[in-house]
Amino acid sequence: MTTALIFPGQGSQVVGMGKALADAFPVAASVFHEVDDALGQKLSAIIWEGPAEALTLTANTQPALMAVSVAVIRVLQAEAGLDLARDIAFVAGHSLGEYSALAAAGTFSVADTARLLRIRGEAMQRAVPAGEGAMAALIGVELDVARAIAEEAGQGEVCQAANDNGGGQVVLSGSKAAVDRAMALATARGVRRAVLLPVSAPFHCALMQPAAEAMQAALAEVAMHAPAVPVMANVGAAPLSDPAAIRASLVAQVTGTVRWRECVAAMAAAGVNRFIEAGAGKVLTGLGKRIAADASFSAIGGPDEIAAYIAGRN
Repeated sequence: MTTALIFPGQGSQVVGMGKALADAFPVAASVFHEVDDALGQKLSAIIWEGPAEALTLTANTQPALMAVSVAVIRVLQAEAGLDLARDIAFVAGHSLGEYSALAAAGTFSVADTARLLRIRGEAMQRAVPAGEGAMAALIGVELDVARAIAEEAGQGEVCQAANDNGGGQVVLSGSKAAVDRAMALATARGVRRAVLLPVSAPFHCALMQPAAEAMQAALAEVAMHAPAVPVMANVGAAPLSDPAAIRASLVAQVTGTVRWRECVAAMAAAGVNRFIEAGAGKVLTGLGKRIAADASFSAIGGPDEIAAYIAGRN
């Protein structure tokens, strides 16, 4: 089988994630120690013990999810002999998950990835005053229709497609008033559901420009290496291996659409028939089954799933 590794984004976090993995495998525990040391904070305590309110702060969620994902990969490498260059065709991640993918593939060190995601989370939170932005999921709509609704709802304010998640799910992002108008328009036009999301900022839209500038500065200072395998980039839905191109793509990702549906479809078209979601939750596994119905999808986040993976290889 031809395999791709995919890495979850914000919304997959839960208190206690990665704890069983760290307890069972020292190589996993070491990832959490690396992240704690890089941030000068016992983030692992928040990940494993909460409170949930602290974990869901964007500046904590982003490095926390990365830590769990990279811990899974480190265990697969140590216990199952996983070799990305030999065994994996592509890596890809949803929004912040793209950083997890790049850390797993060796573009960034774990410590640098943790620091970048802390900067990213804080910059995104600062970019828009609380209450002035919003995000809404439209269910039962394709990207072209969602974009038309967003454009009509804008009326001089920002309203953009933030995530094209596949399976008829598109997330809009922008100013609160514009997103409210978009939800009303969507309902009037027969879109199955329009749901306001419980997020702290309007991610992946033009309002995030200050955060994009912060990431451009931060990424310019970080050592980057070519990934062991190509990363299917969010904003281009095309594989990248050149560090300069990856850097530019990560900056563009802050304000651009996460083209997840196209990323999964492109990997499937390139021959991938097995997708493994590495990290917390199974969100991408659920989405992927609606995008590439002929491929297999599985999620690995704990010791039992590690054992099942090893058993399947023997």
